[in-house]
Amino acid sequence: MEDLVEEYGPRWESGPYERGTDGPRVILVGTDTSPTGLRAASYAAGLARRERARLVVVYVAAPSMWAGLAAASVADMEQRTFEEEIEQLRTQLRGRADELGVPVTFVVRRGETFPELREAAQKVSADLVVVGASEQGGHRLVGSVGNRLVRAAVWPVVVVP
Repeated sequence: MEDLVEEYGPRWESGPYERGTDGPRVILVGTDTSPTGLRAASYAAGLARRERARLVVVYVAAPSMWAGLAAASVADMEQRTFEEEIEQLRTQLRGRADELGVPVTFVVRRGETFPELREAAQKVSADLVVVGASEQGGHRLVGSVGNRLVRAAVWPVVVVP
């Protein structure tokens, strides 16, 4: 499945890529409609506005491990849930992009969250990655997306509680 990419707000002009400038030029936020995901998006949007940076909002539709084993009706229900979340985020972004005055790119990817966010950050030459803290207790044992991004040690990572 090819990524869905939509642009909102003012047009962003790409300059020469340079890591370590005075501030981030491209801020990538991995989000969903969870409370921590929405807080991460709000934090990243405010930071992008203050830094006059491009904001790349990435939603990863990560099918549950049970989806492959489940009946078609369960997989259809999961797909509808993804579509509802995507539409909710799209509506919020359209309304906020012009208000913030920053260029916003909305990207939808499908797969496992960590590798998809890592690949998206590399693709857009992100200077900073923002994610929400995990709300799942098991991530303390196996590692959350935020922890895995920090260990990747490619960009600064902000984990929003």
